Amino acid sequence: MKSEAEHITADKSSAYENDARPSPVDQNRIDQNRAYENAVHQNDVRQTSAKRCGFVALMGRPNVGKSTLLNALLDASVSIVSDRPETTRKAIRGILTRQDLQIIFVDTPGIHRPRTLLGKRLNAITDEQLSNVDVLLFLTPADEPMGPGDEFILKHAQQIASKRIKLYAVVTKIDKVKPQALIERLSLLQEKYHFDHIIPLSARRDENLEELISVLGKALPEGDFLYDTETITDESWQSMVAEAVRESALSKLKQELPHSLVVQVVERVGDTVFVNLYVERDSQKGIILGHGGENIKQIRKRSTQVAREILGREIRLNLQVKVAKNWQQDTKLLQKFGF
Repeated sequence: MKSEAEHITADKSSAYENDARPSPVDQNRIDQNRAYENAVHQNDVRQTSAKRCGFVALMGRPNVGKSTLLNALLDASVSIVSDRPETTRKAIRGILTRQDLQIIFVDTPGIHRPRTLLGKRLNAITDEQLSNVDVLLFLTPADEPMGPGDEFILKHAQQIASKRIKLYAVVTKIDKVKPQALIERLSLLQEKYHFDHIIPLSARRDENLEELISVLGKALPEGDFLYDTETITDESWQSMVAEAVRESALSKLKQELPHSLVVQVVERVGDTVFVNLYVERDSQKGIILGHGGENIKQIRKRSTQVAREILGREIRLNLQVKVAKNWQQDTKLLQKFGF
């Protein structure tokens, strides 16, 4: 049985609860306000989680680190890396997908003054790709000054850039210079060229890669993803295997190997992939084969490992070296080789 004090406390509590209870009109207003707040919150969630998707082109003279950067961003080898100029011969797309962001990187053949019909075709490929991107990334190494080649490419980029296409600078290889030298380099670039944004980074050491992704994410338009979330490149397996063979040849032969090498996958029969390596002269064929076939054996061994990773199964490569005389100047042969 409750005491008098307990009765009084209970009665007061009940009275306060009744006094605090809103009238039907007030309750209706409260419900409307809550509904509005929920709608605003849901809209905010949709806005902050809206997907962004767009194209980013990598520009720069040969050997500034375009392919190295692309491979580091994707944590996969999708673009051939070599210290030889004019290594990339077509536009290679690498796709980076995060929760609400998809960046389609385009690693283009380096812009250069063409000396052959092939060179003209490569420049045409580059121009076509650059005109359809959202951001141009001009790459320049921290440990080298801007030279005539950089100026030539940057001028080309500035002509393409517009209100729709942004022009950013990426200063690569920052691990090769001292902090003060880097600061001076960044200041000079901004004062002289007025980039929309400058991002210093080191692809080999994974420095500032996330900063680059963040900056690009903010610059790309809202839109649905163009590729599924598991795709990292739109290259065919044939193209990737051919690039693996060419990269192995470039790495093995260094300065001995001429630019006239082109590689084509012919067919796959069972577990064997047949690949042709074309050069322009018989003397170049001998360089690739090597004494007693030693060079071609090493090229096959190295490229087979990469090809197995690409195909996800045990395979063997059958490499044949052939001569296609002056193919860099032959329209029909360029078409045959995909240029």
